[in-house]
Parts: sequence; structure tokens; C-alpha cells
Amino acid sequence: MFLHLGQDTIITTDEIIGIFDLDTSTVMKSTRDFLSMMSKEKKVVNVSYELPKSFVMTYNEKTKEKTMYISPISSMTLLKRIENVNYIKE
Repeated sequence: MFLHLGQDTIITTDEIIGIFDLDTSTVMKSTRDFLSMMSKEKKVVNVSYELPKSFVMTYNEKTKEKTMYISPISSMTLLKRIENVNYIKE
């Protein structure tokens, strides 16, 4: 299945490691350090120039690549989208 992150960005749900709220997760220094490291490694994709609300971590098994997507859509909305897709699939 697929998840729309905003603008023209769609990812496969199989690659998702986690969906995180930017406001609550960036309180921890370790998370800020991780965000900084991913940015330095050029593994961050900013989905939109709107105010970011969440980030989605993905891992591609074939390429062994980690990617962080910064999204203007809240983490709760993204989770609901995944739940709706799984409900329809059943």
C-alpha cells in the first residue's frame, strides 16, 4: 500500500519504520542529533515548504537506504491514513 505525505510525495507503507511528531520528538537531544546527522548525510526529503509537523523514517531493503521525509501533515493524520488503508484492504 501507499501513503501520501503531502504535495507530490507518496511512499510505500512497507518501507515505513516510524512516523513521528516533530513537536514532541525534538524535545530529546538525541532525536535532534539524529535529525542533524540525517541532514548532513543528505537523506532528508522536505515534502513541502509549509510548516513541518511530522517526519517519517523509511528503510528500503533492496537499496539498504534510510530516508527521512519531513511532512506538513500531522503524525496522527498519517497514522489514520494507514489505518484506513488497512481497513479497506481487509
